[in-house]
Amino acid sequence: MNHKQALKHEIFSVICKSAEELQLDCFVIGGFVRDYLLERGNAKDIDIVAIGSGIDLAQQVSKNLTNQPKVQIFKTYGTAMLRCNDIEIEFVGARKESYNEDSRNPVVENGTLEDDQNRRDFTINALALSLNTSNFGALLDPFNGIDDLDRGIIRTPLNPDITYSDDPLRMMRAIRFATQLNFKIEDHSLKSISANKDRIKIISKERIVTELHKIIESDKPSIGFKLLEKTGLLDYILPELTALKGIDEVEGQRHKDNFYHTLEVVDNITKTTDNLWLRWAALLHDIGKAPTKKFNQKIGWTFHGHEFVGSKMVYKLFKRLKMPLNDKMKFVQKMVLMSSRPIILATDVTDSAVRRLVFDAGDYVDDLMTLCEADITTKNPKRFKKYHNNFKLVREKIVEVEERDRIRNFQPPVTGEEIMKTFNLQPSKEIGIIKEAIKEAILEGEIPNEHKAAFELMLKKGKALGLTIDD
Repeated sequence: MNHKQALKHEIFSVICKSAEELQLDCFVIGGFVRDYLLERGNAKDIDIVAIGSGIDLAQQVSKNLTNQPKVQIFKTYGTAMLRCNDIEIEFVGARKESYNEDSRNPVVENGTLEDDQNRRDFTINALALSLNTSNFGALLDPFNGIDDLDRGIIRTPLNPDITYSDDPLRMMRAIRFATQLNFKIEDHSLKSISANKDRIKIISKERIVTELHKIIESDKPSIGFKLLEKTGLLDYILPELTALKGIDEVEGQRHKDNFYHTLEVVDNITKTTDNLWLRWAALLHDIGKAPTKKFNQKIGWTFHGHEFVGSKMVYKLFKRLKMPLNDKMKFVQKMVLMSSRPIILATDVTDSAVRRLVFDAGDYVDDLMTLCEADITTKNPKRFKKYHNNFKLVREKIVEVEERDRIRNFQPPVTGEEIMKTFNLQPSKEIGIIKEAIKEAILEGEIPNEHKAAFELMLKKGKALGLTIDD
């Protein structure tokens, strides 16, 4: 079957012309072809394989394009890249690869199209379309990838033990594609991932996290995390999650399986937000439950302080995975630390409690509410409705209190400088005591969030501390 329709973009005719001028054959291969056949929308990156020099082809294509875009050359890998409008195109010469045991970086030799397709990770990524004049648009499918696309199967072109052992990142990619496409990993391939799971140790943390991000950003991340757990990869990557798995029972009292509950929460939150870091917060919100789990004969299973412990674990986890130790991490920490607050608040929606919630969460209060709503996984319809109705009341109260009291990103109506000037003070603990008293009075609703009332309380508190006004 010919697929000229897939190649209607002008860039393909330019590549075809350029390849003919250099007297070499070339093909578009991989994700572009797969996504076209799956009707997944327009690709933003395209891989071109040349039977010859990919760098020479990229430079010739640039010459033949009107704006002659700059060609980035990566000599180490024998690849080149250029941008055409909003599309990124990578050129590589067809090659065959061989690996040694302690690295995923292959020894590369020039090869044929067949060699290049053999080295691909999955049959659905080995599909190629010809960009040659003689058979422009022809599909080359040596491993029956079309059938695997139709059946929704992830399968390696060659022996999966070799494919995964050579480049263990492919195990993560198999699970990521299964998650994104809602495909099934073929049984032999799935067993091979379990057998080769310890090989993941040679993969850099950064590459592992890139695949984790793509799983978390998918429509149903639980597919990927269940596969990571089933194959044993999760023990190497996120042991904090596998520690949540299982249900203990003492004296007939059981707790829920916090691993599967967590996956439900992550799936829930994907329906309401694309925020990657809020999705990470959903994934990690209960990690403190494993180290804090205790059985109390009077009240059953407890997880006291799991939010605090979990927020501390977030830092160690981010550091281990070489993730950013910046505001993104602090955001996830704050979400984990505060994850139970709205749930407790929902039982008694008082103004002072809402003010404190908004004060502590600041600009993230809406994200926190989204997380807590996703955390409702009860299968009891009445309880489910009750919790959501309560959270709706909390959201309404947040708007009401915020409009009236302006607590979000709270700035004290009376500054430290004003306190120092009024009482002729140098920096001292008394200033902190007065500022704290004003803040507490505003949060408790004892005074409005305005200067006059705060100034009067400052004078009163100063007097109680034995301070005198500087006339």
